[in-house]
Amino acid sequence: MPSRSSARLAALTVAAVCSAASAVVLTSPAHADSVRIHDIQGTTRISPFAGQKVTDVPGVVTATRAYGSSRGFWIQDPSPDDNPATSEGVFVFTSSTPKVAVGDSVTVTGTVSEYVPGGTSSGNQSLTEITKPTITTVSTGNAVPAPVVIDEDSVPDAYTPEGDTAAAGSINGLTLDPSAYALDYYESLEGMNVQVEDTRVVTATDPYSELWVTVKPWEHRGHRGGTVYGSYDSQNTGRLQIQSLGSTADFPKANVGDTLEGATTGPLDFNQYGGYTLVASKLGTLQSGGLERETTQKQSSRELAVATYNVENLDPSDATFDQHAAAIVNNLQSPDIVSLEEIQDNNGAKDDGTVDASETVNKLIDAIVAAGGPKYEWRSINPVNDQDGGEPGGNIRQVFLFIPERVSFVDRAGGDSTTAVGVTKVDGKAQLTVSPGRIDPTNAAWNSSRKPLAGEFVFHGKTVFVIANHLNSKGGDQSLTSQYQPPVRSSEIQRHAQATEVNAFVKDILSVQKNANVIALGDMNDFEFSETAKILEGDGELWSAIKSLPKSERYTYDYQGNEQVLDQILISPAIRRGCDFEYDSVHINAEFNDQISDHDPQVLRFRP
Repeated sequence: MPSRSSARLAALTVAAVCSAASAVVLTSPAHADSVRIHDIQGTTRISPFAGQKVTDVPGVVTATRAYGSSRGFWIQDPSPDDNPATSEGVFVFTSSTPKVAVGDSVTVTGTVSEYVPGGTSSGNQSLTEITKPTITTVSTGNAVPAPVVIDEDSVPDAYTPEGDTAAAGSINGLTLDPSAYALDYYESLEGMNVQVEDTRVVTATDPYSELWVTVKPWEHRGHRGGTVYGSYDSQNTGRLQIQSLGSTADFPKANVGDTLEGATTGPLDFNQYGGYTLVASKLGTLQSGGLERETTQKQSSRELAVATYNVENLDPSDATFDQHAAAIVNNLQSPDIVSLEEIQDNNGAKDDGTVDASETVNKLIDAIVAAGGPKYEWRSINPVNDQDGGEPGGNIRQVFLFIPERVSFVDRAGGDSTTAVGVTKVDGKAQLTVSPGRIDPTNAAWNSSRKPLAGEFVFHGKTVFVIANHLNSKGGDQSLTSQYQPPVRSSEIQRHAQATEVNAFVKDILSVQKNANVIALGDMNDFEFSETAKILEGDGELWSAIKSLPKSERYTYDYQGNEQVLDQILISPAIRRGCDFEYDSVHINAEFNDQISDHDPQVLRFRP
């Protein structure tokens, strides 16, 4: 998934900075008198008063936001109408620290705006606001309207209606049906004071002081407390993001499976980084669920253990080498072969033409030895400078680590950043023309993306072909809460082309030797049920081994309340037919607030 660190400058400046690029401008009358909040919100996602000035809109202040670029306050009408589709709350954008207090009864005159977090090109839904306000305080110390309790009974099981084909798939103009669809239900509460109680954490606290909970305890529950994302058609409707209107220093450091006990209360906001968000004036009390990091089983002397691990932009300046080393030695039990993704060059993000990564890799190898592990050897191919995507200047690439006392690497000269590896037949067996080598590196499928690294290994006299991958990221895809339903997954186009290339290369190996041991592994940046995975698997050339696990254990990543598969190990028929392989998604990162990578490593053990 795309990193947010370069996209946001502060923890909670995500709600509203009105600009021409991100506001929906509609033609409407110039002025409206005697309207109330539910009239402004209307029965669709777009206000019937968008672009129009409204006068003396009454409400009670329920919360204020005095920090960041989205300063303002929420008001709610204490005299609601009888239409469940119309919200009674709205955000008033002041741009500076608001001069009102919770409990003030006010009237607001201003312009109604539909702000689109992330800009209109993002496809996100909009947030109804009153901008350029003139505020009159009528009285102070009033009771705040009681919060609407969001729970498993109130949130519908269906996630969203289909978008209107006449509006390019947008749901913006559809009449809200909060009793039928979760996204409609949340929209009908936009800006209102809401509450959740005794909710389980399903995504750990991130560096931006936010976490995710579920109000549906048994909805696709993972075996360690999360909520598993198992298909495009089984959305997790109980997910809700939690932020705080208080100090970020006081925000709870939660792991998956922890509980926010008691009531968490505040206005329901909408932002670019997750959609509907409870911005808490009052946070529940964190209760630990006691989650611990997993340790996989040690391979036997006859088993080959092959792992994949995305170490998240590792470069020599990072402070995580000892932790990554301890994870490889202790939690992964020193696999015989480790495919590392996101190894950066020797000076990290400094963009000065450096592509060599020997310092990065050797620092990790030394840390592994210091942690009591074996002395790994390694193979890789330096990319062409700034041609493989990732953090600018970082030149991320895949690297093979292997234990020479356990497995040997077949070195066959000639592989470089632009030479394509091929397959040849020698004595009836498949061989790589170069080892290590990159798969068709000049093909357009790999533009600004990592090229697969293929290597030939020998274990107990048996050849094993390993292909290390890091496919195109999901950056640019529309969010699950997009106004377009179903969301457009534009990143799939390149990823499908890449999966086709990998599958074709595996076919080349199997056409020479149908019983060859082939493993394609790495950060595939897509789900085990996705079309990307189906293309990789082809007509049985490969099979994603994570599907051997129960559905409640199929995840390697945790994003916006959804535990999901991004990292995979796919195996050829010779390995699958043996039925003696073991697969383990080793949960050491994704569920924890103090993670050293956002990915969990995967381990496959089998007898070639």
